[in-house]
Amino acid sequence: MDKAKAKQEAERLREEINRHNRLYYVEARPVISDFEFDRLLERLVGIEREFPDLATPDSPSQRVGGEITREFPPVIHREPMLSLANTYSVEEVADFCRRVEKLVEAEGGKAPEFVAELKFDGVAVSLLYRDGILVRGSTRGDGTRGDDITVNLRTIPTVPLSIVMPGGPLFGSAGSEIEVRGEVFMRKEDFGKLNEDRPEEDRFANPRNATAGTLKLQDSSEVARRKMSFVAYFLKGLEDEAMPQLRRLQQLESMGFMTGRNYRLCRGVEEISGFIGEWSEKRWALPYETDGVVLKLNDVSLWDRLGATAKSPRWAIAYKYAAQQARTVLRDVVFQVGRLGTITPVAELVPVRLAGSTVSRSTLHNFDEIDRLGVRIGDHVTIEKSGEVIPKVVAVVLDERPPGTVAIDVPEVCPACGASLVRPEGEVSFYCPDESGCPAQKRGRILHFASRNAMDIQNLGESLVAQLVDRGMIDDPGDLYRLTGEQLESLERMGAKSAGNLLEALAESRKRGYERLLYALGIRHVGRATARELAQACPSLERLRETGEEELAAVPDIGPVIARSIREYFARPWVNDMIARLAEAGLPLQAEAPKSLVNRNFEGLSVIFTGGLERYDRQAASELVLERGGRVVTSVSKKTGLVVAGSDAGSKLDKARKLGVRVIGEDEFEAML
Repeated sequence: MDKAKAKQEAERLREEINRHNRLYYVEARPVISDFEFDRLLERLVGIEREFPDLATPDSPSQRVGGEITREFPPVIHREPMLSLANTYSVEEVADFCRRVEKLVEAEGGKAPEFVAELKFDGVAVSLLYRDGILVRGSTRGDGTRGDDITVNLRTIPTVPLSIVMPGGPLFGSAGSEIEVRGEVFMRKEDFGKLNEDRPEEDRFANPRNATAGTLKLQDSSEVARRKMSFVAYFLKGLEDEAMPQLRRLQQLESMGFMTGRNYRLCRGVEEISGFIGEWSEKRWALPYETDGVVLKLNDVSLWDRLGATAKSPRWAIAYKYAAQQARTVLRDVVFQVGRLGTITPVAELVPVRLAGSTVSRSTLHNFDEIDRLGVRIGDHVTIEKSGEVIPKVVAVVLDERPPGTVAIDVPEVCPACGASLVRPEGEVSFYCPDESGCPAQKRGRILHFASRNAMDIQNLGESLVAQLVDRGMIDDPGDLYRLTGEQLESLERMGAKSAGNLLEALAESRKRGYERLLYALGIRHVGRATARELAQACPSLERLRETGEEELAAVPDIGPVIARSIREYFARPWVNDMIARLAEAGLPLQAEAPKSLVNRNFEGLSVIFTGGLERYDRQAASELVLERGGRVVTSVSKKTGLVVAGSDAGSKLDKARKLGVRVIGEDEFEAML
């Protein structure tokens, strides 16, 4: 193909790909398969690779990611990105409307109108366009200062890489700038796919948590793989700065942004209440999560004059829907076996609609929780789903207990292998002791080994692992690296391409670090933070296997319980056989040379994270501390230097306060970085 034809074809492909992106993400009516879409994108990438000067900054090929970002530079917002005050009652919404009405009257205005918009449960960001081209994207941060995450935001299909006004260019003079603010979120379908191939203990609790963690990933190609979306809710920088909010939303749509479209101009509390009530049920049919309604004064010209408190504007408020509950009947209990042999009771329920889906199962956590609830098979129970993936039983309706209910007894044997169960002294859970023979434990260990924070072996999901174990093709993670394409192709739903993709993913996993391998081994009590401490204290697996229990217990954040668990783990014959196969496969059995520090702002500090952070996932926050000379630990003691507390912080926060340990919030944590 000559260059002229290549240019023509590239332009056609860009237009076609952008059209399909809009049909899929904005209009929710795709007309081609994912495979067909990928073929179009591959064709465009191939042309741009052959003719590099044909690539444009706003080409859909720029969305595939690939850049590694070690740091996200700070961005000072020109105007603060304030958070909204929340309310959970229509009465408080009415109070808000009356307050705004008085303020508007004082300014000589007429009766106020409000724009009611659905509240997307995501992460707020700001996009800056210069001469119509996206030049920067940043997080909200503390409202005044955020992080530059442009490289990650460019991978999102509903973030336009360039914008124009219908009927002609938007920008008349060079250097003209437009700011668009909105929310990054994950659609239910994409969130489900992300969690599908992750072991249960490593799954994200909800789409918002997944989105927040993804936006701070350093590998933009991984961000692109997770398929996030962006919804715009405010536009700033047009010549007509008095343009009402309703028209701004319409303008954003005409410029190619997703707005959700489910917004309405309301006059008075009655119309607002009607909108809130209407979407209380309708929202569950949407392809994304919404947790409330945002109300904004439509007359933008009054926003500055009405002003704001220290955190929230006076011209807007967020109504949040209460946690969803439903009544049903517990008809049976089944027992799941985890990778460490833990027996978890799971309630089987009479199917009931809750939060837009039919719920038929709910976790009961452990047998102490069953005793606390006093629940029996046959009971009427209340279940709740408040932003979590798995609903939970929160209460028994005792005054409706029918005759003939049955107590939930602890099983005597493992439901997966038949071994007699044991309950270690001082623990709440029962365990299957047959580690090497129990198929459920084998499957769990392999899924943990392959999980994102461990060896991150993509395409290795639950159904595939079950086939491999049940057919006797693998017993432990060491066997994964001996699989052949011919073996894999013999499995159900595994063609040559799928087999090749898995073999590539296994080859890629050999590049993960020693620290991640230690976590991937699945040693009891050894989480990511503990694996990090072990990697520093014992920089090779051989050294770790030879270190005595007392010496291990002296390592910071280890102690006698974890030390004993490590020694017991390496005493098992099947573990040593597995490690021999991992060594044969070329996995990293020793640590690399330590990285240089970004700075020493956390030097000498042992840091604990508790509760939910808005702007970081736990792993990203931990890395930031390590890069600045600190240590990340998992339990509070008098030696703890700092506790970073997010929302819904629990017992660790209480213990820190009791011990007099310094406690800070996310804003102060960012300042310390």
